[in-house]
Amino acid sequence: MAEEYRVGGTCVIRGCVPKKLFVYASHFARDFETAKSFGWTIDKAEFDWPTLIANKDAEIDRLNAVYIRNLKAAGAELFLSRATLAGPNTVHIEAEGRDITAKTILIATGGWPFIPEIPGAEHVITSNEAFHLETLPDHITVVGGGFIAVEFACIFNGMGVDVSLLYRGEQILRGFDDDLRDALHDEMIKSGIDVRVMCDVMSIEREGEMFELELKTGHRLQTGLVMYATGRRPNVTGLGLEAAGVEQGPSGQIAVDAWSKTNIDSIYAVGDVTDRVSLTPVAIREGHAFADTVFGGKSIAVDHSDIASAVFSQPEIGTVGLTEAQARERFESVVIYRSTFRPMKLSLSELDEKMMMKLVVDGVSDRVVGCHILGDGAGEMAQLLGIAVKMGATKADFDATMALHPTAAEELVTMREPVKD
Repeated sequence: MAEEYRVGGTCVIRGCVPKKLFVYASHFARDFETAKSFGWTIDKAEFDWPTLIANKDAEIDRLNAVYIRNLKAAGAELFLSRATLAGPNTVHIEAEGRDITAKTILIATGGWPFIPEIPGAEHVITSNEAFHLETLPDHITVVGGGFIAVEFACIFNGMGVDVSLLYRGEQILRGFDDDLRDALHDEMIKSGIDVRVMCDVMSIEREGEMFELELKTGHRLQTGLVMYATGRRPNVTGLGLEAAGVEQGPSGQIAVDAWSKTNIDSIYAVGDVTDRVSLTPVAIREGHAFADTVFGGKSIAVDHSDIASAVFSQPEIGTVGLTEAQARERFESVVIYRSTFRPMKLSLSELDEKMMMKLVVDGVSDRVVGCHILGDGAGEMAQLLGIAVKMGATKADFDATMALHPTAAEELVTMREPVKD
């Protein structure tokens, strides 16, 4: 195994693990506010960014060491070096200055943040650098509308920073259910985030410690930091794919078949570098299927349908299956069940945050083909709902399930009246 930076990959080193730690940290301001309505007197709470960074770094160091220890215990030889393909059966280890030959090569180099080419692009940071900022400015502008952009906008907002979120599309979170997108947009605005859609950045200029953005709308925006979260691309630059004859797609993604094999029999690829479904558990499952297929005597192809996912926004999103729009394209009859309510946890407080749950049902088979949740614990619920959807549960199965009261999740089995078309 060759790794040029740290062992653990995008998720552990510069992705979902440190991000989730930031999400936890950003929740406390609202939790303190809610605590007052339950009789708790909270002395003046202060947030210290350097302390969070130091503790986060220590946890990432621990995980990095665990992965290295596990690899060595498994008998793997680890090269802490950049590696490139030198042929269909050869890998060049740069730090060692040597070539290694192998019957089988697996590429799992992940993805990398993409920054559009605009004047002033050299001034921006990405999620990679956001985990290592020395200080937090008073105002941060996040450019993008995907889950990374939305999550960091909510994180910085929860830490007391004024945040602007700029997205060039009609609504944030393209690809998610429209009701979820609209509801989260409203909640983000209520929390104080300046969300602007149909808003593209033309250029960025530095003015001392500040930055000024020229927007396509004709307006100008001053900010203390500009973070771009405008998508990720397969991490293949300089990898030597051409030398090995590996076929790539239009975005550089490595083309693979259902068993993760490239057009070269000796070379396989898994994870974000293939640009199939860019989620950590998917990459893990693809890697496991590769090992089973090539070395375990089993032929296993990963099923990429009905994958549960979460957006750790505030409030968070949990979803599995088809959106309403996707279902209407696929089925002749679609029935929608939707409920919007104020969660019990906030019933004593002055916070005006709504929770939403939605079931998308095939009107012919009665099968639940999509579940979408906005609110606390949405991700945890979506994981369990993923089992039901994967098993083909019907709306009648949901209705026959006894509610667990008082919980927010009970709404999933008590929605009886469909939404009128």
